[in-house]
Amino acid sequence: MAGKRKNYSADFKAKVALEAIRGEATIAELVAKHGVHQTVIHSWKRQALEGMAAIFSGKAEARARPRRRQ
Repeated sequence: MAGKRKNYSADFKAKVALEAIRGEATIAELVAKHGVHQTVIHSWKRQALEGMAAIFSGKAEARARPRRRQ
């Protein structure tokens, strides 16, 4: 039976994804440094790159802004 799944904070995911995007270290080096599987790092990197377009289009602001009751 497998153990409990690890939960990573958004800050940690962003940090690792940014390191992967910058390319200053290989994915293998990031795996060894952070102890996260390479598939997870690739996934976080892809999510970060896809999410960047929303930041510049204003969609992220609309989601982050709480809705007001009228």
